[in-house]
Formats: sequence, C-alpha cells, structure tokens
Amino acid sequence: MELQTMVTMLAEGFLKSVAIFSLTLIGSLPLGLLVAFGRMSKFKPLQLVVKFYISVMRGTPLMLQLMVVFFGPHYLLHIQTGSDYRFVAVIIGFVLNYAAYFAEIYRGGIESMPVGQYEAAEIMGYSKVHTFVRIILPQVVKRILPSITNEMITLVKDTSLAFAISYAEMFTLAKKIASSQSTLMPFVIAGVFYFIFNYVVAFIMERVEKKMSYYR
Repeated sequence: MELQTMVTMLAEGFLKSVAIFSLTLIGSLPLGLLVAFGRMSKFKPLQLVVKFYISVMRGTPLMLQLMVVFFGPHYLLHIQTGSDYRFVAVIIGFVLNYAAYFAEIYRGGIESMPVGQYEAAEIMGYSKVHTFVRIILPQVVKRILPSITNEMITLVKDTSLAFAISYAEMFTLAKKIASSQSTLMPFVIAGVFYFIFNYVVAFIMERVEKKMSYYR
C-alpha cells in the first residue's frame, strides 16, 4: 500500500476521531455541571445516587463502559440495534464517562470560592441564580480551565478506545492496515495525527486562559 493511500485512509479515520471528541465535549461539559449540582445537593438521596454514578464511571474502565452501552440493549433488554448504533454507543459511553470527571472538576472549582462572595452578593440584592451565573461561574471557569484542558487532551487519546466495539476511528484503521501490511508505519502516522490534534487543543485552551486572565 502506498504511503499516500495510507495517509488518506487514516485521515478519514481522524475525522471520525474528531467527531467523537467534539460530540463528547458538547454532551459532557453541560451534563457534568448538572451532575456537579446533584453531587452538592442537600437532598441526600440525590447526592448518594450521583455519588454512586461518579464512583462507577471513574472506577471502571471506559472500554468496559463502551461495551456495556453497546451490548447492553441486546443482551439485557433484547432490543435489536441497527448498524448506526455503534457510533451512538461510542458517544453515549464517552459522554457519561467524561461527565463524571468534569463534574468533580466543577465541584472542586465551585467549592473553592470564598463564602464571603455569596454573602456580599446577597447583601447587594442578587438572587442565588444571578450570584452564581454573574459572579461565581466566571471565576470558577477561570480556575478550572487547566484541569479541563488536561481532560480534553486525555479525551483526544481516549478516542482510540472506540476500537473496543469495532468503531472504525483512526486507531482502529491503523491497526487493520498495520496487520494487513505488516508494517508499523500506520501507527507512526496515527501518532503524528494525535500529536497535532493535542497541540491544537492545548494551543486553543492556552489562548482561552489568556483571554480570561482579567479574572485574576
């Protein structure tokens, strides 16, 4: 197989990896905030349920979670899933997993805020919602950006775990090509793609941090 053909095939797989990355962030960032609120809730049953969810998501391999999401409907509920469900299962698995990690990052940021800011806002007549949205949240976002960036970089690499349910993203294609052609070149090319992807993510997030430096 020619090098150009190999690069073209892996580039197509790379686009699928980017899709997994993007959709995971779109789903897990807002869900993580909701999970964080549940984790900090004063309603004990909700807090315990959310705490258990976070514990399971962080305490078991993402690969196993993907397999449960993909095979679960068939083996547990006897539901027949179509060919398109493979991609849906990947996104569901990734979103549920990363929402748990983002939830703990959010919680750490929110709980690190001084109580005095809430009290000052209350004296000024702000409601709890306005206090959180206009005063607390911007500062929390600034504080947690480095941790969010780390998770995003990890997510770039974790997209390769979609191979667990045979979804043909870049790493899965690299394995197939390497096996059929008896060469390590596909892995080298895939490694370059991952490195560039991570560099772009880190660069963008660094610019975002600089833009928000006025919250210091």
